[in-house]
Amino acid sequence: MNISPSSSATLLINNAQRKSSDAAQTIATLPIQKDEIGSSEFNSSDVIKPILSLKEAELETSVAAKLIAADKKMLGSILDIHA
Repeated sequence: MNISPSSSATLLINNAQRKSSDAAQTIATLPIQKDEIGSSEFNSSDVIKPILSLKEAELETSVAAKLIAADKKMLGSILDIHA
């Protein structure tokens, strides 16, 4: 089984996309009251976990982009050596 940086990056991007989609769906379906902010019915803990998932997805995407850049640079170096 050959694991390349690009396949790992693709898996990370797919995972981040799924995670952000799920978090966005959760946030979008939270009940909204007229004067939700500051009211006794507003529960901030309902929003915290999806927001953290969005941040995790952002970081995973950033790592994936760095993996792709490093793979591209490494491939370029290998081609330079063989040229």
